[in-house]
Amino acid sequence: MRKILSAAIAVLLIFTLIAPPAAAGGTDLDAVIGQIAGYVLRTVRAPNIGSAGGEWAIIGLARSNCDVPDSYYESYYRQVEKYVADAGGALSAVRYTEYSRIILSLTAAGYDPRSVAGYDLTAPLEDLDSVVKQGVNSLTYALLALDSNDYPSAMRETFIAEILRRQLSNGGWNLAGGISDSTKNQAADPDVTGMVLQALAKYQHLPEIRSATENAIERLSVMQKESGGYIGWEEENIESAAQVLVALCELGIPFDDPRFVKNGNTLVDNILTYMNPDYSFNHTPDGKAPNQMSAEQALYSFVAVQRAAGGKNSLYRMADAVQRENIPADGGDANGSDAAAKAGLPGKDPNVNAMPVVSVNKTFEDIQGHASQAAIEALAARGIISGRSDVEFAPDDTMMRAEFAAIVTRGLGLMSSAAPAGGARFADVTAGAWYFEYVNTAASFGIVKGVSETLFDPGSTITRQEAAVMVARAAALCGLDTEREPVEIRDALSQFGDYRTVADWAQSSLAFCYSTGILDDSMLDISPTTAILRCEIAEMLYRLLTQAKLL
Repeated sequence: MRKILSAAIAVLLIFTLIAPPAAAGGTDLDAVIGQIAGYVLRTVRAPNIGSAGGEWAIIGLARSNCDVPDSYYESYYRQVEKYVADAGGALSAVRYTEYSRIILSLTAAGYDPRSVAGYDLTAPLEDLDSVVKQGVNSLTYALLALDSNDYPSAMRETFIAEILRRQLSNGGWNLAGGISDSTKNQAADPDVTGMVLQALAKYQHLPEIRSATENAIERLSVMQKESGGYIGWEEENIESAAQVLVALCELGIPFDDPRFVKNGNTLVDNILTYMNPDYSFNHTPDGKAPNQMSAEQALYSFVAVQRAAGGKNSLYRMADAVQRENIPADGGDANGSDAAAKAGLPGKDPNVNAMPVVSVNKTFEDIQGHASQAAIEALAARGIISGRSDVEFAPDDTMMRAEFAAIVTRGLGLMSSAAPAGGARFADVTAGAWYFEYVNTAASFGIVKGVSETLFDPGSTITRQEAAVMVARAAALCGLDTEREPVEIRDALSQFGDYRTVADWAQSSLAFCYSTGILDDSMLDISPTTAILRCEIAEMLYRLLTQAKLL
């Protein structure tokens, strides 16, 4: 039945879909790629730094035959440049896949990752101790990143040796096992095994790698289900199939190789069964809602097949990428004076507006050298946030609910006149209070809520999980997609030691904030019930407004 469904979809595509602008040979897969690319462009209107709506979208689009405006890649580059500059070139202390992912996307888009805001993003990958902290996943992507355009490195042999050392007795790989004899018999993960093979594909001339690859291919063939797909993390999912499909393409193995056809189903057939009528994709076969990462992985896995069929460089061998000049660090106004950046995203609420600079070079004595100095100064220059005095900001003080209502209302340019008439909304927010209009306006737009039907509790502090929820509501008004599927929530939060302490009502918002970089994910814990600090709120709002093109 799935094979019949796949054939039906292909026929439907031939007769009813708009072909992509640069389809290769007019094949059915080209048409599918064009439609998925269109879906990604519609849902990722402003690509940013992140696993969903960021690097994988850029890689899939840039390596396809589809026409994408140069401004799309330029917008992404500017986001990366600002991100790197704000971080002082140190993207993460523990997650070095951040470097690899951005290197891959910049290379695919034609930019040089060795000169971004004055920093060489390949340099941190020379530190084995840091790269290896995330296990074989980080080693794999570091190797892929360095090999994407043959960037100079002394670490290739070391990475390869470490990857081979972690191979399981059954021929596959997983995230944590394979280092000691006690872990050699662990189950293989199809997606991790596929990713490792992608990285090792370039080195098949080496006997030990060829042997390891053959064992892994045999394991993946055995693991493949009758549906043509794979079970990973205890459920059949599209990402596992996509990673294996890319691995076959990188190795030069046809996707319909008899070893990878089960019950007449190929990996391509399997991936098509996850596709919805609007060309979004579900994470699991019985998924009821689209998953952004699933669509992006479907796109670049099909692009890998497209490139193999056309005799082009593989997905990750990017020396053939269209080259673009890196935008100088002073090529745009980092403070957001560019009119296009101020306009905001197309889907924003019409009441949301960019705030102009009203106080040039505004700063405070107690934020000099502070990690959030740039964020605080940018917001203060626009009158969005204020200090305890003209010279003191008190970055490490906690934030009151009334204060948050004020800065988020000013940050989004929401006018209090937009709030519905009818006087006070809460008994403890009276007309004489300085925060009266701010709280009413923020409440009318659904950004903040009361602690009860009648009380707001303006003087109480805000916890980290409460702040995430409020910022996510503000982000939705700015036109950002804040909804997250259960698998995305799990992936975003399970990396923290205390993720189980997060309240159910805050999980999706926290996942949104972490996955988009609004919250820094380099810490080991979320600390959801800890009172958030003024500097942290400033940083969150600054990153939100930047992504929303309101700065």
